Amino acid sequence: MTVPRGPEPELVPAQLTFDLDEAKKHLAKVDPRFGELFERRACKPYVNLSTVDPFQTLAQSILSQQISTSAARSVCHKFCRMYDPSLPEKPVDGQVWPLFPTASQVAATPYDGLRAAGLSQRKAEYLHDLAAHFADERITTHKLRAASDQELYDMLIAVRGIGPWTVQMFAMFSMRHPDVLPVGDLGVQRGLARWTLAAHSPKDHVTIPKDEENEDEDEQSMPRATTAEPDASGQLPAPMPASMPPPATPRKARPMKEDDDEGVFADPAEWLPPPITPSVTRILEKQTTEPAVPLPPGLTVAQLRSRLTGKVKVKGAILTPAEMEALTDAWKPYRSIGVYYMWALVDQ
Repeated sequence: MTVPRGPEPELVPAQLTFDLDEAKKHLAKVDPRFGELFERRACKPYVNLSTVDPFQTLAQSILSQQISTSAARSVCHKFCRMYDPSLPEKPVDGQVWPLFPTASQVAATPYDGLRAAGLSQRKAEYLHDLAAHFADERITTHKLRAASDQELYDMLIAVRGIGPWTVQMFAMFSMRHPDVLPVGDLGVQRGLARWTLAAHSPKDHVTIPKDEENEDEDEQSMPRATTAEPDASGQLPAPMPASMPPPATPRKARPMKEDDDEGVFADPAEWLPPPITPSVTRILEKQTTEPAVPLPPGLTVAQLRSRLTGKVKVKGAILTPAEMEALTDAWKPYRSIGVYYMWALVDQ
């Protein structure tokens, strides 16, 4: 397919929009457990920085909807090969991720052309709409970088195929906004509930998966699972910068979301924190005179325990948006960092 590439996209630079050390100090002050946790677990998304192409990141999230990581890799490769026929017919392990087409190229491609890459009609429409928003500059990297959380949300939610969860993940991991709370993410709900329960009830131990009970583990290593497909609870991967290729087998403990029509970002292995070890468990269970996480009115320890065991839920959720807001209010304006660590507490 011969479609002019056009100008190269402006990238989001590999830098933070906030002071990470200041964020850590703030969180450790409001909940001392964070201080010890930071010493044992690096906050990878905000330490291992690379440039990000916003269009590519969001396009890959659409391409990856509802399919496994291996299938997404194949679809993305076939999609790129449409614009660069010199690429091998199939992706090769270890190969450098191919040059992604620009928004103007995709916007100039008819639906039938996009479907030739194996996209459904709906995905072709979603991808074309995203490309059109970038091509006519309704969305630009400059606008995204200058946008507040609400402005970013309003800009991206207007694109077909992009919902609240995708916007929140993009804001946290690609634009590196420091104060994002994805209230609809079931993994964050579960992790926050366990974090809170451990502060109020020492007998509610945080379960450690047997294959992770290793105090000497390399904390930079990421355990891998055998599939990337969402499980029965709706678990989905966290986002990666678009410049990174998706792995064949991302780890199993990953964020979950309620709306399966949204995209799946590639390669959670580089972003999610390792599951907790016994030493980190002891940090979570440390008691203070006043619990570091006050319970909001109407929420009790017994209710938290029941929700975590699945006996009781509130409209399918473990925590309501209001409860999550209350439990993380002291984390402001650095909730994104706290949220990242909540994913480490998700049951495997």
